[in-house]
Amino acid sequence: MTVLGCQKGIRINHRQRCFVSGCLQRPRVERGRGRIDALQRNDLLPGSISVSRLCLGTMLFGESTTACSAATLLNQAAESGVNFFDTAEMYPVPQRAATQGRSEAILGSWLRSRCREDFVIATKVTGPSGQMTWIRNGPSALDSASITAAIDGSLQRLGTDYIDLYQLHWPDRYVPMFGETRYHPENAYTAVPLEQQLEALAAAQQAGKIRHIGLSNETAWGLMECCRLSKARQDLPRIASLQNAYSLLCRTFEGALAECCHLEQVPLLAYSPLAMGLLTGKYLGGGPEGARLNKYKGRYAEAESRYGMKPNTLAALQAYTALAHSATMSPAELAIRFAMSNTLVANVIVGATSSEQLQEILEAADKGPLTRDLLDAIDDIHQRYPNPNP
Repeated sequence: MTVLGCQKGIRINHRQRCFVSGCLQRPRVERGRGRIDALQRNDLLPGSISVSRLCLGTMLFGESTTACSAATLLNQAAESGVNFFDTAEMYPVPQRAATQGRSEAILGSWLRSRCREDFVIATKVTGPSGQMTWIRNGPSALDSASITAAIDGSLQRLGTDYIDLYQLHWPDRYVPMFGETRYHPENAYTAVPLEQQLEALAAAQQAGKIRHIGLSNETAWGLMECCRLSKARQDLPRIASLQNAYSLLCRTFEGALAECCHLEQVPLLAYSPLAMGLLTGKYLGGGPEGARLNKYKGRYAEAESRYGMKPNTLAALQAYTALAHSATMSPAELAIRFAMSNTLVANVIVGATSSEQLQEILEAADKGPLTRDLLDAIDDIHQRYPNPNP
């Protein structure tokens, strides 16, 4: 297998797993100075795989982040106690045919020089899309054949024989998502039943290709229907997690979804806690030319429609930035620690393009949840500017 990155790692057959004795010729991670010990672990399911409170997302690996820079970030995260990495078959973004799958390949190359059992790898199958024609002609549906092909492709790119957490990237049915909040019944279409999707995932689980099942960008109905099906049929997998957006600018999770997650014991993997960089405060003056929303302007429609300066976005950002400064912390620290303060959030998925950015995030996470007074002040701002960027 070709090793991507700035240095060739030790090549390990991905079928040689470490159990008690550890990997053969395994490069050990130093557990000394610089390790963030407060990144405590949480079980996705009781007694199941244990993940760090932070997860490093890889959706920029292979686009704005080179393989060499990605390896540096992965090493930094691992040395700080992060054991959880999230990717997807469609990454990197902005998505295009020439780069599709690079994020998984870069992560897989790095992983092959490590003990596979030390890390939790999550990836996702692309949902129906008329735009990404290079991925299974659309893909047109999340049927059994599409899910199976996606799993096999991800396994090959990751260079591993199993995936710890396999997620449906978005539903195979009409739902308001990616910035939309209102449901329009007339947009509904005939989709692959959730039961059939779970059957395909169960088959992959039985074959040893995936360990746990997760949903992403899902609604309260979709989550509850999957939970109902898994209870009704013992051969169907239980939903281990829900990966949805959650940030100071997007708290829509706190309604019906929060109740569902609590009652069904499905933890939230909170993505975009910095709202694609908005909550760092760097866009208040327009932002640097190389910042993502500026660099890819006109090329990344979803990001622009979802994280653009909508009504109340600027006012909310100014208020949260002022609150952070009054508490002698950076706006990014306030945002990260806010997401960690929700007891339903098992994990916060973060992205970074430099070691400095990642270090700020790691140090923020090390400080843990916010105080009650700060959370109350955040709620006051939220009442004035509710969910400007859902």
